[in-house]
Amino acid sequence: MEPLHTRVLFGVSHFGFTTYYGEFSGVSGALDLDPKNPSASKLDIRIPAASVSTTNAELNRELKGEEWFDTAKYPNISFKATKVTMTGPGKADVVGDLTLHGTTKPIVLHAVFHGAGVNPLNKHYTVDFDASAKIKRTEFGVSTLVPLVRDDVDIIRRVIRASELAALGNVARKPATRRSNAVLILRR
Repeated sequence: MEPLHTRVLFGVSHFGFTTYYGEFSGVSGALDLDPKNPSASKLDIRIPAASVSTTNAELNRELKGEEWFDTAKYPNISFKATKVTMTGPGKADVVGDLTLHGTTKPIVLHAVFHGAGVNPLNKHYTVDFDASAKIKRTEFGVSTLVPLVRDDVDIIRRVIRASELAALGNVARKPATRRSNAVLILRR
């Protein structure tokens, strides 16, 4: 997992007026991609909960507190894939266990493959995809301000996996595409 480019973003309706966005950084983990047998692929991600960030420093402190993520008690958020099912060309549903706020529940990440190839800057073989899901935060024990701050949370994970070319060989046929580090959040 390439931590500088792997991001986890979230969006939640704020008082019904706006969608408030935030992100987590410092994501680590492993992606074992098997292009010949995608269902055998593995994904295991760890997210430092204290890395939560919005455009508001006061809100960042609040989100780290006991009423929200309680990062002192629950320092990590994790996702471990249990099943990968191809749903179309370059698309898959990744079923797995999300652990958030001390609670583990199954979720489905809807993944979209964007490209793979040798990165021209670092010469590492790079695989790029986005994955999205929707969760209810109350199911994970985070119920502060529901329903003023909506229970439904949209999650988007942008995952970049970079490895030495020699270790992976020719993993994917689709050439890498030029993309920025920005991620568009898809609204409901």
